[in-house]
Amino acid sequence: MFRTRFKNEIVAEFLPPARARREENVIILCDGMPSIPRKQPLAEFLSRQGYWVFYPRYRGAWESKGVFLEQSPHEDILDVIDELPKGVRDSAFDQSFSLSPNKIFVIGGSFGGAAAILCSLDRRVTRVIANCPVVDWSILRRSEKLETSNQHYAAYIREAFGNGYRLSDKNWEKLHGGRFYNPMHHVHQIDPSKIMMFHAKDDPHVPWRSVERFARRSGAKLKLLARGGHLRTELIVQKYWPQISRFFE
Repeated sequence: MFRTRFKNEIVAEFLPPARARREENVIILCDGMPSIPRKQPLAEFLSRQGYWVFYPRYRGAWESKGVFLEQSPHEDILDVIDELPKGVRDSAFDQSFSLSPNKIFVIGGSFGGAAAILCSLDRRVTRVIANCPVVDWSILRRSEKLETSNQHYAAYIREAFGNGYRLSDKNWEKLHGGRFYNPMHHVHQIDPSKIMMFHAKDDPHVPWRSVERFARRSGAKLKLLARGGHLRTELIVQKYWPQISRFFE
């Protein structure tokens, strides 16, 4: 995979389409958190389907500059979209690529599912897939069983992932307010035709009822599975690709 940097801060891996298509369509992948960047096989799969694929690191995460959650992560994705018409340059070999995106799609899982949904509010984003998405950060207050509800969670992230996430207690606390990076806060602005969600009822990390409630209030499509746990985005995209590709096209 090639590597580039957007806005001089956001590092992203990318692949051009492995086969030519009439339109230049783009897919942007949004990672969960915490996670190790490992969606390269998914990027390769999507490239083989004829898409440009970009896999960025949020500001303050991994190779990107900045402080994590200083701003809403979905704004990092929109910053990537801002610069796509300028073309991209591979950092290692100084190879340049030009592209003129016809359609832009965003795929995100878990923490990244929130980014995907919020990106759907931007007119440049055609459609999004949100897998096991966090749609309402009030789950941090409602359930003591969730790992993320631990009041020392940011300290755990710093201890477990070192500089992988430059995350302060203050920035993590912003999620508790109900407005910051919270799809439910924008539920009445959502265009339901742009969103398809997948979730499992036995997900131990994101309560399925919160996602079902968001789908009901927004009108967004939801495929609710009986089991599967906290579903991996790679598995969902490949298993349901015929359905997803029809939704995209």
